[in-house]
Amino acid sequence: MQVSLFDYPLSPDRIAQEPRPRGSSRLLVLDRRSGAVRHLRFADLPGQLASGDVLVRNDVRVRHSRLWGRDPEGRLVELFLLAPVAGDLRRWTALAKPGRRAKAGRMLVFGGGVQARIEEVAADGRREAVFDRPIDAAWLDRWGSVPLPPYIRRAPGEPDRPGDRASYQTVFARDPLAVAAPTAGLHFTPEVLSAIGDRGIAIADLTLAIGAGPFKPVTAEDTSGHRMDSEGVWIPADTRSAIRLARRSGGRVVAVGTTVARSLEAAERLPATPEERPLRFDTNLFIEPGFEFRAVDVLLTNFHLPRSTLLMLVSAFAGRENVLAAYAEAVAEGYLFYSFGDAMLIV
Repeated sequence: MQVSLFDYPLSPDRIAQEPRPRGSSRLLVLDRRSGAVRHLRFADLPGQLASGDVLVRNDVRVRHSRLWGRDPEGRLVELFLLAPVAGDLRRWTALAKPGRRAKAGRMLVFGGGVQARIEEVAADGRREAVFDRPIDAAWLDRWGSVPLPPYIRRAPGEPDRPGDRASYQTVFARDPLAVAAPTAGLHFTPEVLSAIGDRGIAIADLTLAIGAGPFKPVTAEDTSGHRMDSEGVWIPADTRSAIRLARRSGGRVVAVGTTVARSLEAAERLPATPEERPLRFDTNLFIEPGFEFRAVDVLLTNFHLPRSTLLMLVSAFAGRENVLAAYAEAVAEGYLFYSFGDAMLIV
């Protein structure tokens, strides 16, 4: 499909720049069969679900993977850590900005005097950086910054704002394996989760280690020219069991976010394994209109960037025309968009 089919106009003032009190966002409910739209609050979410449903969340924690350092001339450099190479916490794949200050062979200095050498630069701009000490979660918590998306404007080198650190993490986050938040999960409060459980709705978790892939721009003119990066997925046996029980009782599988949707749909396409076993696999599944959903019945998501793979997935689930019409109504109604914005429930 032409990528231009997933474009829409959005004024910059509709892009949420600051976190709001968790759970206070608005909730647009879209019926994917009729295209009908209703306007609620996120606190109304439990009432949109039914006993016997299962709510599946991505429990990944976001690493503080943005580093601000200096090159040999003392100029500011951003190094965005993606993943350790072969599990070696001294050696990381990273992105750099500006790239000319992080060429192969350059030494960079970061918080606490930690140094890194840029070993090589790949054709796609990714670097391999070798540090003089292990860069573990504790070090990143102290010296790293929250990897907010670039459309949330912060000055280069600006220290994290306390609200950013708290709000760009779900209340159910566990292992720090991601470089971006599963943003649909950011809305949940303990009170909303308790209300969901009180209605007889199961809550289950999986882990998708979100990389930079889903958020990189689609530069091809046609979707057939885009390739997703591979990401690791872990689905515990308990989650598989909860989904199986919901299916057998006529309940729905409610995916909290596009990362959960991709994980469940990818798992559905794996060779059959005993249901009492957990699943661990990598996926680069790219979902666009024409995709057959087999695992997800309801999708909770945020409002996504034009021409993004996330918008393509949502359009595949609810129909491109329905989604773009709902987006236009959300704009007219003053909704806020993207990571710190409002939520959308597709039923």
